Amino acid sequence: MTRARLALFTVLYAAEGAPIGFIWWALPTVLREAGLPIERITGLTALVLLPWVFKFAWAPAIDVLRTRWWGFRAWIIAAQGLMGLTLLPLLWLDPVLHFEVWRALLLLHAVAAATQDVAIDALAINSVPVEHRGLLNGCMQAGMLTGRSLFGGGALLVAGLFGRNLILVLLITWIWLALVAVAFAAEPETGSAVHSDPRTFRSTLFDALRRRTTWLGLAFALTSAAAFEATGQLAGPFLVDRGVPSATIGLFFGIPVVAAMLLGGLLGGVLADRWGRRRSIVTFLTGFVLTIVLLAAQETASPWILALLTAMYFFVGLFTVASYALFMDLTDPRLGGTQFSTYMAATNGCEAWSTWVGGRIAGSAGYSSAFTVMSVVSLLSLALVRWMPIGVRTPAPAITGHPSPGR
Repeated sequence: MTRARLALFTVLYAAEGAPIGFIWWALPTVLREAGLPIERITGLTALVLLPWVFKFAWAPAIDVLRTRWWGFRAWIIAAQGLMGLTLLPLLWLDPVLHFEVWRALLLLHAVAAATQDVAIDALAINSVPVEHRGLLNGCMQAGMLTGRSLFGGGALLVAGLFGRNLILVLLITWIWLALVAVAFAAEPETGSAVHSDPRTFRSTLFDALRRRTTWLGLAFALTSAAAFEATGQLAGPFLVDRGVPSATIGLFFGIPVVAAMLLGGLLGGVLADRWGRRRSIVTFLTGFVLTIVLLAAQETASPWILALLTAMYFFVGLFTVASYALFMDLTDPRLGGTQFSTYMAATNGCEAWSTWVGGRIAGSAGYSSAFTVMSVVSLLSLALVRWMPIGVRTPAPAITGHPSPGR
């Protein structure tokens, strides 16, 4: 795989991560400083996150509605154009006085951003050979983390110095600059009947639903990350209760965590291609479970707590890249948007249920019990990997990467 292609998807995923960082991390703080009640802020953020949860519902349109002149690139360009346009009016609208307009525009922005996600994933699955998907996911995760970091924590720094409007200007510029990269992307071949005939698409989809690997992949996505998802959500309160100062906690999540996940993602991509998916996933999952079990043993303030959490996030970076490469391998390229988005929705489902269950266990039996129970769930998910016919040398459905006639 060429460096140009790696650079392309790194840039696209940086554009994909920026809106998430802004909405998840920066927006609540900015709106609170503007004087909005906390109930309205949390209601808004909950609403605009829904498109990322349910994007699989309209993902089939991206797979089906493709022609000689309208492909994945066109979907990405249209989505990114709309993402910027929906943010422009916010430059002169007050979030308190025009809250309803802010909510409507941000929801539309989130729908466009989630659609962009689906189209970029589908383009990657249809363009990159299976033996390079680990490295691809490593670079894409690096781009995603960079975008989230710059427009999450970085945006708050900018807002404090220059005001919230500069954040919006920079975010719009960041998104639209990515359109230049899209112009150099090669569109996969669109001549297959599956792209023009909905009945053929349905037949392909039903074939995927009848395959055992599809359901094994969904079950793995719903369970494998339970340990680190629950631990990550409980980490802040856990550190507070162990006597770690809030300033130290903020610095920890701002630098070491991002650095550990970034390094793990890049290394994990290389190892997932070299070792194969099964060996990589087993090794990386065992790694983050081991660090979480050791963390569960820290009943009092200890210098090992931050070191163990940093190690956990390093293994999380390794595991995330390897598991995403696995989900790409399990995805039929003809269903690139639909099937892969469904796997991603399942990973979001894992985050939701494990956080809820882990919180209930921690509240009644303590952090150690929550970390241990969720670790057992993650370890049990390895049984699912055993039954999957995976490996980088396994032939995938035909993948082509010829430029479209319109280039």
